Amino acid sequence: MNRKASHILLALSFLLIGSTTEKVHATEIDDAPSPEKFFADIGYKTPGEAIKEFEQHFKQDLKLPLKIPPIAFTHYLGRFCDLEGDLNDSLDLTFINIKSPENHYSLDVSHVNNKIILRDRGNQKTYTLKNGQKAVYVFETSSNILIFEKGNWQYMLGIDNRIADIVTPEMLIDIANSIEY
Repeated sequence: MNRKASHILLALSFLLIGSTTEKVHATEIDDAPSPEKFFADIGYKTPGEAIKEFEQHFKQDLKLPLKIPPIAFTHYLGRFCDLEGDLNDSLDLTFINIKSPENHYSLDVSHVNNKIILRDRGNQKTYTLKNGQKAVYVFETSSNILIFEKGNWQYMLGIDNRIADIVTPEMLIDIANSIEY
């Protein structure tokens, strides 16, 4: 998850659960946007709709992991990012919990022709998937990401690093291995 998205999610979380001790009038709460409206306004829809757009755009079927992290989510969202042509087009599936903002898991998929090239900055560890492919676990400031390729796709599984002790690299490897071809 990028920093801007983290800040938006954090702001939304504070908005929803209340970040002050001031008394809030019911009309002020009624005027607050719902999480669904907020995410729809920034392009999110159901995961199924986003996956369908992604597959139609690339004219290929997409295989997704059969597993997700064993943490509680309140919302499952999807967004197909089409930037005119194929360069940087991607699918973003986001799983959040508006009551526990640290419970944030994302799955981003891009075509391998437009994959992210990793440069080792000392914040990485390499793993091997059961099909023999390499997967790179990247430790970032606010999130940790497992990056790997299967078929024609590059996958990035991301978690908030506040739950890195619950959703371990080995668990993300297990999720990656649940993609069946």
